[in-house]
Amino acid sequence: MVINSKQQMKKIILCIITFVIAQTGFAQTLEKMQWFNEPQKWEIKNNALTMSVTPQSDYWRISHYGFTVDDAPFYYSTYGGEFEAKVKISGNYKVRFDQMGLMLRTDHENYIKAGIEFVDGKYNLSTVVTHKTSDWSVTTLDKTPDFVWIKAVRRLDAVEIFYSYDDKTYVMLRNAYLQDNKPVMVGFMAASPDGNGFNAKFEGFSVKQLADQRRLEWLKKNAD
Repeated sequence: MVINSKQQMKKIILCIITFVIAQTGFAQTLEKMQWFNEPQKWEIKNNALTMSVTPQSDYWRISHYGFTVDDAPFYYSTYGGEFEAKVKISGNYKVRFDQMGLMLRTDHENYIKAGIEFVDGKYNLSTVVTHKTSDWSVTTLDKTPDFVWIKAVRRLDAVEIFYSYDDKTYVMLRNAYLQDNKPVMVGFMAASPDGNGFNAKFEGFSVKQLADQRRLEWLKKNAD
């Protein structure tokens, strides 16, 4: 009976941990976040952040262009473990390479930025993955939506990037490596590498902590 009781208790604890972590989702309090490369003009109102993007700013390291820049506005909080983050983005993009979206960053050599990038007069779903050097993948949209939702899901040592037009149906855009078991800065990035800036708006930002998969596997194996 004692053994059975212990087994039952372990199973109950496993269920509680899984449920609590899965339900831990919240709208991030924007006022508690912090700036890296603060722009000259920005405002938080009705749980939305608007900014005038700094002219001739970007995040990029070395590859193809031969230069490194790390000077665009980034508004973030730091998270550990596994999580899902999403935000609604809209901007009055003006010139080539105007961009905005989510950024996940561990340091200046390791980051992922994903969102909309304006190239050749068209909206592109854009993802840059940087591990000492940057790569860039784009998907050109056949329309110019008023806004797009961008979602990032961090699981173990990978981040999955999704986009949506309605915050209901999400389409996967990219799967990329990001070191696990290390805190990550998560937030909003906007840049105007070739231009004089534009107005960017971020709304509905939320982060949901996810149950750690390795811990869940351990609990399952040790439940008996």
